[in-house]
Amino acid sequence: MLFLLQISVGIKAQNSQPLINSTLNGTVIDQVTNQPIPGVNVQIKGTTHNAITDLDGKFYFQTGQIFPYTLVISYIGYVTQEHIATNAFVQISLKEDIKELDELVIIGYGSTTKKDYTGAAETVSSTALKSTQRTLESALQGSVAGVNVTQTSGQPGAGLSIRIRGGSSIQGGNEPLYVIDGFPIYNSDVTSGVLSGTPTNPLSSINPADIESITVLKDASSTAIYGSRGANGVVIITTKKGSSNLLTVNYDFTLGQQEVREKIDVLDATGYANLRNAALFDANPALGTNQYLSAAQIAQLGKGVDWQAEAFQKGITQNHQLSISGGNNQTKYAVSGNYFNQEGIIKNTGFERLSGRVNLTSKLTSKSRFGVNLTLAETTSKVAPSGLITSLLVMPPTATIYEPDGSYTLRNPFENIFANPIATLNERQNEAVSNRVLGTVYGEYDIFKNLVFKVSFGLDKISNQEKSYLPASIYEGSITNGEGKIGNATSRTWLNENTLTYSKLFAEKHNLNVLVGYTQQNSVREFVTAGSQQFVNDVTGYNNLQSGSVALMPTSGESQWALNSYLSRVNYNYDSKYYFTASLRADGSSRFGKDNKWGYFPSVALAWQVNKEDFFAPVSDVINSLKLRTSYGATGNQEIGEYQSLSTLTSVKYLFGDQIYTGFTPTRIANNDLGWELTNQFDAGLDVGFFNDKLNLTVDVYRKTTKDLLLDVQIPYTSGYTSSLQNFGSVQNQGIEFGLNTSLGNTNFSWTSNFNIAFNDNKIIALGNGAEFYTFGNYILQVGQPLGTFYGAVTDGILQTADIATKGKFTGNAAPKAGDRLYKDINGDGTFTTAADRTTIGNAQPDFNFGFTNNFTYKDFELAILINGSIGNDILNGNAQALELYNGQQNASKSALDAWTPTNPSTTTPRAKLDPAPIFSNRFVEDGSFVRIKNITFSYNLPKRISEKLRLTAVKFRIIGENPFTFTDYSGYDPEVTSGSNISPGTDTGIYPASKTISGGLNIIL
Repeated sequence: MLFLLQISVGIKAQNSQPLINSTLNGTVIDQVTNQPIPGVNVQIKGTTHNAITDLDGKFYFQTGQIFPYTLVISYIGYVTQEHIATNAFVQISLKEDIKELDELVIIGYGSTTKKDYTGAAETVSSTALKSTQRTLESALQGSVAGVNVTQTSGQPGAGLSIRIRGGSSIQGGNEPLYVIDGFPIYNSDVTSGVLSGTPTNPLSSINPADIESITVLKDASSTAIYGSRGANGVVIITTKKGSSNLLTVNYDFTLGQQEVREKIDVLDATGYANLRNAALFDANPALGTNQYLSAAQIAQLGKGVDWQAEAFQKGITQNHQLSISGGNNQTKYAVSGNYFNQEGIIKNTGFERLSGRVNLTSKLTSKSRFGVNLTLAETTSKVAPSGLITSLLVMPPTATIYEPDGSYTLRNPFENIFANPIATLNERQNEAVSNRVLGTVYGEYDIFKNLVFKVSFGLDKISNQEKSYLPASIYEGSITNGEGKIGNATSRTWLNENTLTYSKLFAEKHNLNVLVGYTQQNSVREFVTAGSQQFVNDVTGYNNLQSGSVALMPTSGESQWALNSYLSRVNYNYDSKYYFTASLRADGSSRFGKDNKWGYFPSVALAWQVNKEDFFAPVSDVINSLKLRTSYGATGNQEIGEYQSLSTLTSVKYLFGDQIYTGFTPTRIANNDLGWELTNQFDAGLDVGFFNDKLNLTVDVYRKTTKDLLLDVQIPYTSGYTSSLQNFGSVQNQGIEFGLNTSLGNTNFSWTSNFNIAFNDNKIIALGNGAEFYTFGNYILQVGQPLGTFYGAVTDGILQTADIATKGKFTGNAAPKAGDRLYKDINGDGTFTTAADRTTIGNAQPDFNFGFTNNFTYKDFELAILINGSIGNDILNGNAQALELYNGQQNASKSALDAWTPTNPSTTTPRAKLDPAPIFSNRFVEDGSFVRIKNITFSYNLPKRISEKLRLTAVKFRIIGENPFTFTDYSGYDPEVTSGSNISPGTDTGIYPASKTISGGLNIIL
């Protein structure tokens, strides 16, 4: 019996042994880095036979299949591909799936996928991320629907103005909250006030090449988890981490040249001399027509000094990036260093950054993990002083840079006083050096299988030193015989976050994720300044303040704020079909009144994955995914500065007898009820995928209403104060956003694109206390009108000689003359006055913004094109207003060549006159619409056979054009510009011009 049993078992075993017709060894590597990829699934097509690559990217088959047969290779983050195996060894290169990587959505205190997300969030494409080396905010330009990005200055290292779904606050902050590797940051300037000109943007210390992803959270369901800081949207930034692959060394180098995009046309010396003669003659005809220069003298002038040409230059930019990454299953690391140097398009201006980053993650045990994210950076900015651009435009071309003895011409030789801008550029020292340490350290522990506790600590410290010196050799320093100042400002913010996350799948269909947490954050700012005047000489500048015989009053100060928060969120979905999200955050802020310290910010969201329903099957070949979602929630805005709810004092000097004493005087009345600006937002969205996600459409409609605006409200003078900061008024933003993504191609060619367009309607709902409007210079806040509404006169032609008696009262002049500009009588009282006859004449809000990103690949060639535009916004062209005075005391626009004269009775351009009364009108409000090719990058990847001969993993060459083409009717330097406060956006007065750049680059992976 034993013998028969052994025989039967042997026969059974022999019969069950698989038939082996071939064996196959293979390796799967990354197409760019040539590094092995572990965990890749390799399947023989048409069978259930599959293998998984090991840590070295290797796999092995023993199969009954006969060569050739087809392998299907798939892995998260890479394009699934097929490969025909013809012999016993294969090496397969996988290409990154940019679209799939972009599907990951990093949200507050976690991450998810696009298909599982219930809110309105959008991830910046990889193409847009790679398009900038200057500052991370520029990657948002044209990349995300509903995000309006505008330059505040072309100064190297300057910041950008970001508005997500429109601006809501009048006196509070309108910028979004940035969360960098879990650390919340509001990007406010750290300055002592010594620097003249645009402060350095604190975010410029972050190297864009270190960024892995940027996600913009837009609706309340996304941002309510950040409570009192979520009203303006949230930008979540994650930096590059290590991997379990072998060591990878990556070096990237770029060298470029930039220049001013366009100069403004002004008069040359001949034109200016004629203008001044005309202005002097208009003031006193009895002295003749050539009171400044004779016709013979004018004929010898030529073009004179082109002040813009003397100041502008072709600046060199260079960027060096070295990164090292790698790791194993236990520890992953990424280390990088960056040097970036950008010469300004104006001489003696520029920005320099030296930064380093270390990211480390480690699996300590099977239940615990540890991580560190650390950035160190030093930036140096040479800043163009305030008023420089205006001086370049209005300085007369007949003036000289130098006197005959070689010294500088100090100032405009005529009536208007402004300094020689070239002397200012060459001799004035005006720079800032900033050091930043930004780091977080965290630990995670699996209390149970599905319960994770995470604790993190973070520090953000910025130390900024500003230095200024005005030598006695230039106009600004000649009065004081030299003036030196030094200021130091420091910001220190620490963060502690503690969260518990529970995740569980019940009965294979009920997916639950619960988050609860407690966070605390504290920030302290300090500044100190010192200075002196009357220096012995200019040799030591600000480095020897004691050599100035007159000391300036020193200043110092400190402020701090704190925020304590409790947060919670529940995510639930049934069968990946029906989704529910709810969150609640409670914030306690030191910034608000003692009776209103705490705010509560709830949100709820629902989503329905329609394509999972049985009735959807008939259209599933065309529409493969369809999700409907909606959300509603509340968020807050605490960006009002410190101590605004408290009664405050300030020191003053006063004379008592023959002695000077110091005392204190009240400056603000207390408001114990001062609270948050509260924003309620509704959002409804639609996500549709066509043709197996080759075409994806996203549509969002929203309405967000901000109430309890923080406004300075007039109070009775009997209180001893003129105004008090209170919660009054309301602003509404509502709109619709569209996003369209495509992904097409084959083995040799691919095309991915992203088109987005957003329409936003902004208007003031209420101003409080029954007020209908407030005026602020050239702007008006008016119920029913948007923020940034221009308020001024309306032009109505030019007064002609025959109409002086009938129309002269519409010039605004007591003694009207032919050639004066006419204005409309708005209030109908039969005359024109600048105070009574103003009206709304445009606004800075665009009708819509759009962006279009395209990425093409053909074999070893790549082409990326980024286009963005803004349509319907107006710009207050303050430069044009200054250049159209035609007073002969300063230079003027070339339009002065057509100025009204008795022999040239112009109907559009007024006469030259020595002492005009400037009137702001619609003449200086221009259409700021534009379409811009933001970036063109053409790349060539060196074939692998050549790079391998060079003992390199990969080599890429590229040519980059930044802002190469702009299509606009705006007459200023650049249409993508703004200055001023929340009340006065869209103002272009003396702003450092934008540049366009051409550069070449090289990327080497060892």
